[in-house]
Amino acid sequence: MSKMKAPMRLHHTAYVTKDLEATRAFYEDLIGLPLVATWSETDELFGAERVYCHTFFGLPDGSALAFFQFANKVDQDLFDPELTPSPFRHIALNVTKDAQDEIFERLTKAAWKPEGTYVLEHGYCRSMYTEDPNGMLLEFTCDAPGAEKINEERRKDAHEVLKRWLAGDHTSNNTYR
Repeated sequence: MSKMKAPMRLHHTAYVTKDLEATRAFYEDLIGLPLVATWSETDELFGAERVYCHTFFGLPDGSALAFFQFANKVDQDLFDPELTPSPFRHIALNVTKDAQDEIFERLTKAAWKPEGTYVLEHGYCRSMYTEDPNGMLLEFTCDAPGAEKINEERRKDAHEVLKRWLAGDHTSNNTYR
């Protein structure tokens, strides 16, 4: 059996924002992701001419977080419906412990949503959470020491644990907390 070709890395993940400048200030000035491209565009999309701006904030591996803002309120409302916030719908960015601490310090100094910034110890990683200007949950994840070994263990039993869980056995396999 030949090896299946697969994507090499994330290129970008895209979201809609109501305020590109607030989004830029947050991701560039507080989080440290540089604005690497801005596209001002007009396209025939989904049966109408749409005028929008598309920005990219670069990550060191070449991937990016991208955000759209539409010039026309009707388009903005159409493509940016109000979603019920959920902690299970979020962006997770991998960081070192030092970077996680620095980002936390910058957010604290800026008084950025102090009631909504918190840390969870997952055992296999330590995650700091906050919201971006769009109300989207953002996670900064620092892998635990020995993450390579932990990841290898999970790769070995990923299918088996999924099959077991789907069959109704919901026993936790997180022994790292």
